[in-house]
Amino acid sequence: MDSSQRPVTEKLAAARADLADRDGVLIAFSGGVDSSVVAAIAAEALGEDAVACTARSETLPEAELQEAERVAAEIGIRHDVVTFSELDSEDFVENDGDRCYHCRSMRLSAMFDRARELGIETVCDGTNASDPGAGHRPGLQAVEELDAYSPLLEHDITKAEVREIARHYDLSVADKPSMACLSSRIPTGLEVTEEKLTRIEKAERVLRTWGFEQFRVRDHKGIARIEVGEEELEAALDPEFVRAAREHIGDLGFEHVTLDLEGYRTGSVSPAREDERSEPSNRGSGETASSEVDRRETSDTAGDIFSAEYPTTQNQ
Repeated sequence: MDSSQRPVTEKLAAARADLADRDGVLIAFSGGVDSSVVAAIAAEALGEDAVACTARSETLPEAELQEAERVAAEIGIRHDVVTFSELDSEDFVENDGDRCYHCRSMRLSAMFDRARELGIETVCDGTNASDPGAGHRPGLQAVEELDAYSPLLEHDITKAEVREIARHYDLSVADKPSMACLSSRIPTGLEVTEEKLTRIEKAERVLRTWGFEQFRVRDHKGIARIEVGEEELEAALDPEFVRAAREHIGDLGFEHVTLDLEGYRTGSVSPAREDERSEPSNRGSGETASSEVDRRETSDTAGDIFSAEYPTTQNQ
């Protein structure tokens, strides 16, 4: 039988047996559904010899770190945190089409360093069988170069099956939307700075507080472009939220606060083919599909790019 047609229960059993044969594993753990499933399988297979490790940096929202800590506790796996800074890398700060490669290389290198300290040989990540071929994925190159092990990919477990396994383990993140790092909100070619990352995180905190589930705040040279899931667009147009966005996001240093009426879509500020714009958003390692329009000089073309505008208090 072709491996892609094997029952998910059989794939899960094979992945569990695979990890059980190892002396120990460290999982690059974001708290998203992919890495959480790997952590759950590893914890069942290896018990105390499995460690979930989250890399803290300027591109990780504090809320996501807290979520990772909560999910690790839910799984019952040891949770470690390592700290590094992508902003130490000129290549990352430059924000070219391979930003995710530089980020993933640094992040996984920090994981391997921690694994060596613990005497663990195997570092696992959450790449699944739906990831390869899903557009521009420079982060996967780093996984291959550093020889991280991807049990979901190895056992042909697709994204849909990842969520099914997450429900099997009763994980609260089974239906959690994909969440890429904060630098994915900055258009390719525009420098990544701590100032931009901080105001993006604070802006997205506003949307999280208002209960939005699928969202991004893109930072276009001082223009905050809010994307929310299509089913949440009506809520984003509510006058009370408009006032909150104008007040709280506008005060973070953005010149304009806008709402994109096309709604949330992965990689809308990253390089990719035009025909990838509407690819599904269930991607594990970063946002990749894009539109060429978002790489223009936004200060000159804002009227063409943005569908609706929330004026900031200084522009009223």
